[in-house]
Amino acid sequence: MQRIYLDSNATTPMLPAVWEAMRPYLDGIAGNPASAHQEGRQARRALDDAREQVAQLLGAHPDEVIFTSGATEANNLALPGLAGEPPGHLLVSPIEHPSVSEPIRQLEQRGFRRSDIPVSREGVAQIEEINALLHPETRLVALMRANHETGALQPVRELAERLPAEVALHCDAVQAVGKIPVHFHELGVATLSLSAHKFHGPKGVGALLINRCTHLRPALWGGHQQRGIRPGTEPVALVVGLARALALAVEEMRIRTMRIEALRRRFLEVLRQQAAPVVLNGPENSGVPHTMNLSFPGVHADVLLIKLDLVGVACSTGSACSSGSLLPSPVLTAMRVPVELLRSAMRFSLNALLTVEQVEEAAQRIARAVQRLRSADEEMLPLLPGATS
Repeated sequence: MQRIYLDSNATTPMLPAVWEAMRPYLDGIAGNPASAHQEGRQARRALDDAREQVAQLLGAHPDEVIFTSGATEANNLALPGLAGEPPGHLLVSPIEHPSVSEPIRQLEQRGFRRSDIPVSREGVAQIEEINALLHPETRLVALMRANHETGALQPVRELAERLPAEVALHCDAVQAVGKIPVHFHELGVATLSLSAHKFHGPKGVGALLINRCTHLRPALWGGHQQRGIRPGTEPVALVVGLARALALAVEEMRIRTMRIEALRRRFLEVLRQQAAPVVLNGPENSGVPHTMNLSFPGVHADVLLIKLDLVGVACSTGSACSSGSLLPSPVLTAMRVPVELLRSAMRFSLNALLTVEQVEEAAQRIARAVQRLRSADEEMLPLLPGATS
């Protein structure tokens, strides 16, 4: 049985072209980019070229690009670095990824106060009354660009325009970069995080963009690399892979998006025909098309997840960083999704390497699994204590 991968928000397969770009720096060019000899200078040129390419593709200056091990590190570097020392006030959307919400929780434990930005039933931050939530001591606001569970796009630029100049805005753009146009300076944020393995790049590398006008306190010390903000030897091969994957994603964005929109329509069509009722949690058309959060009333998501894995469909019940948690999704909870739908919510995320045939087959396998679980529950109902015929 062919396995079908529908968990691209967790990670995407690396493209062969990305591997080929990285190969010389894995088995040939071994210099440390901080070294003065020829091998070091060769590595430094590759690193500088990649930094310039990433900056150009994302509307930033090269010196604003700081390479990290991924978005989790980037978020953990940005949030405490922008907040500074307590006391102070933080304004955060309740639909953030755990790599944002957990550092915010740590800041709360250190003495910061937090307020939440309200969210609509489609999972979009409501910023119209943002002035009522701001305080004189507000230091930091955090709002992602595209949600990791629903695909809902967030009004980051509009929020930036409403904030006082002294309030820093951080944007987790992990599920947006490579999928929709992202221009750092046009967004108006202080910092922005991304991760290469979300757009067919290598795992273990990401970046934090830091506006030139923003002061960020370092979290690590021990080297001069990357202006001392993120010291340590840069992983040249991974950085080259990130830049190559991003270049391909931007170059092919229109074609990839059209393809994924077609796959999404077909996937939903089959499920709505064969597994009704199916409820879409999030926007129907206005979000990132790669992401669908679906509820199957009468089915428990954790049981369905296991069943789907057994029939060769890889998906999730939320973000990979919160898998294993027994708590309901904070994203869907903030959207006020009813309990029954909350319990049966599954995330399916697509990439442009999938075929129509694979998506149709996956939807049919999902529909059969849902039908069997619903039938089993109906058969068990007369056996439950207190049940009546």
